[in-house]
Amino acid sequence: MSAYLIANVRFHDPEHAAAYGRAVASVIAAHGGRYLVRGGRSEVEEGTWSPAYLTIVEFASLADAHGWYASSDYAAIKPLRLDNGESEITFVEGV
Repeated sequence: MSAYLIANVRFHDPEHAAAYGRAVASVIAAHGGRYLVRGGRSEVEEGTWSPAYLTIVEFASLADAHGWYASSDYAAIKPLRLDNGESEITFVEGV
């Protein structure tokens, strides 16, 4: 069953955001991930959610999504995100 990474990231530094964006795309692809949403305009219809930079990535399974997140190649670039912004990240199985 497919699984999806849903991330909302608020970067403080555009230069670090760009460096993270360049690096993470190839790591996601190497783990079988496929971008469905990567930034773009969002419009909140209900509630108080405040998306900044919204990303949705499809993986073949929840295990594959967790494998990407726990991988050594992602660990090498994760500080670019963690040290330069705030994030909410969740994994969800599809139908």
